[in-house]
Amino acid sequence: MRVDTHQHTRSFVRTFFTSPTAVEGEEDSAKLLRGAVGLRGMQAPDVWVPDNEDATAPSMRDEGVENIIEVVSEHGAEFPGEIHPRVVWHRDDPGTRHQGLQHMLEIANPEHGAIEHIDGFVIPEVGDLDDWKKADEFMTIVENEHGLEEGSLAMSVIIECGESELGMGRLRDEMGKPSNNLQRLFMLVNGEVDYTKDMRAITPTGDLPPWPELRHNTSRAASAAGLIAVDGPYDDIRDVEGYRERMRDNQAKGQLGIWSLTPGQVVEANLSPLPPQTGSWLLEAGGREVELRSDGDTQIYDGDDISLAETDDGYVLTADGKDHELDEEALHNELLDRMAYVPSLSDIVDSMEEFEAAKEAGRGAIAMTRATTVAIDGIKVDISTDRMWDEATYQAAMTPIALFQDVYEHRPDQHEELGERYSEDVVERAMNVG
Repeated sequence: MRVDTHQHTRSFVRTFFTSPTAVEGEEDSAKLLRGAVGLRGMQAPDVWVPDNEDATAPSMRDEGVENIIEVVSEHGAEFPGEIHPRVVWHRDDPGTRHQGLQHMLEIANPEHGAIEHIDGFVIPEVGDLDDWKKADEFMTIVENEHGLEEGSLAMSVIIECGESELGMGRLRDEMGKPSNNLQRLFMLVNGEVDYTKDMRAITPTGDLPPWPELRHNTSRAASAAGLIAVDGPYDDIRDVEGYRERMRDNQAKGQLGIWSLTPGQVVEANLSPLPPQTGSWLLEAGGREVELRSDGDTQIYDGDDISLAETDDGYVLTADGKDHELDEEALHNELLDRMAYVPSLSDIVDSMEEFEAAKEAGRGAIAMTRATTVAIDGIKVDISTDRMWDEATYQAAMTPIALFQDVYEHRPDQHEELGERYSEDVVERAMNVG
């Protein structure tokens, strides 16, 4: 099997949602598991992680295993996403690794009825690649002990130290060797809190460093090995815009999934990588990109960072604290340099269908025109730009379409919401391109 061939049904994971397996002091210690397993639609994650490690007190973890078995065996068949419990593990502690093995053996016991609804396990605190192989071997033991097909349980790891970050660089060379079952690997997940501790990093405020290098390295390793990259938790659950900004930054690195701590974050993360419902124009103003207000075919700038006035000889555009005297052509070019278009799902489908038709007609490249009218201080300027589409452009545009198709195929509980968001016609067309 090729290293970059997925053994798993999902090619994309948008949301990685953890729930404590046992809550101390509650009449029903499994209450949070019961709440999570009942999530549906955009509130339900692509991957649900009953968390028997950090989210659950050490004294409650044996009970947490019992709760996983009870809740998943009873309700797992109806849960719309995948289920990957997190068990205890530590690269430097054989006792913790043994406990993780015992918990996996208990959860995977077919007599308990949960394993038929469980897709794999999440292994935290892994070290170098030899440690990953230990976890893989333990999972092979679990499969053989219970008569499961070897490799049927997916393994996801959390990158929480320098050793595991370096280990990702060796992953492609090790997967597929007859001495391991590392092709069971599914997700590489960033764990920035423990990573910060391991790196002995300090910030003046005590906040976590952003670690863009870690997120890039995880995305690169996932791409090289045919896996899925998922970013770590965003702790400020009330900072919705900050969460969105983090996801936009991740998506530009190819890391389309993120840890979600609340159902509200799940909704944001489920929607974030999908193409927008409607297209929008952006204008660079005041050092940032501002979304223009659409009024029919006109895009209106309402801010104070840019102003435009007509003169006898042309125009004066005031931006970045400077006045620019421009004729009509120069004004068009200046605004064009400052503007960008964010295509909707319908826009992407239109362009792909047009290119597919051109390719069938024997043409290898075509020009696609985008035009609008922008209004600044009541003065309207017509803007148009041409973009060449060839096979490489088409393949790049395929990523958001492939994501949409993967979501639609694996999350039928979201069909109604997707149809309302985009229209049934656009959804049907999106499922047929590519």
